[in-house]
Amino acid sequence: MTHLKIMVSRHSAFYSPLIATISGNFLDQYGISASYHIADKGNTIEEVGNGNMDIGQAAVSGSWSYLENIQKPPVTHFAQINSYDGFFILGRKELDFFSWNEITKGKFLFVHGGQPEAMLRYALSKKGIDLDRVDKIFSNGGEEMMKQWDDGIADFFHEQGAYPQQLEYENKGKILGSVGQVIGPVAFSSLICSWDWVRSDIYYKFIEAYAKAREWVNTAEPFEVAEIERDYFPNISIESISKAIEFYQKLGTWDKDIKIEPELYEKALDVFEFSNLIKSRYDYDDVVFNG
Repeated sequence: MTHLKIMVSRHSAFYSPLIATISGNFLDQYGISASYHIADKGNTIEEVGNGNMDIGQAAVSGSWSYLENIQKPPVTHFAQINSYDGFFILGRKELDFFSWNEITKGKFLFVHGGQPEAMLRYALSKKGIDLDRVDKIFSNGGEEMMKQWDDGIADFFHEQGAYPQQLEYENKGKILGSVGQVIGPVAFSSLICSWDWVRSDIYYKFIEAYAKAREWVNTAEPFEVAEIERDYFPNISIESISKAIEFYQKLGTWDKDIKIEPELYEKALDVFEFSNLIKSRYDYDDVVFNG
């Protein structure tokens, strides 16, 4: 049995295809076991690149910082996880009609920096809103953001499923909008490995298992998917996990092939260009492996 160490940079139901690959026993028939690690302050690209981890969850944008410094990224992106942004906007109360301009009228608790902020900024621009006009409150997201919300410091909340769904479940807020619906298809998150790992026997076994898991997550009953990953989210109800998965299925987050499509890669470049986070449009083949 070959054991793989897998690290994620963000932990949420948005990454159900990867979680299900491990928890749903899709790897067993290929003689593979796997352990799931959540990055604390580490960098998944660095952890995979230096050999501490075999596979990681990242974003194609994570490789551009290396290319900005004229360095070859230490990893390649070999499979799509999500082809939409998975963040929701939640408010304190339900609105008969949600205008995105509402978030300029209160304190906005959102995940700052990197891709989450770049995608949010781009989406808001599509609605005629400058993020710099918003009364911003910093958060790293996840459980930290849930506590901040409970402390009552903000009027609006920006996180991936199933954190907003859990707040709805506890009657602590109402989901108002989806960043992914505004932006449309984009290369949001992907699987990474070292350049010398691709084309290995274990690579092909893993990618076949992953493709099966992702297809299952996209087509199975949401509650069934939630059941096999509920142990990964001890503080979130199975109803909330299921509701998040159902939304992502309907959005089309996992509809496409596991291949990282060039047009979705280009859309991610558009997003980062808008925020002036890159100096050039980096070549697809310098970042992605599709073999």
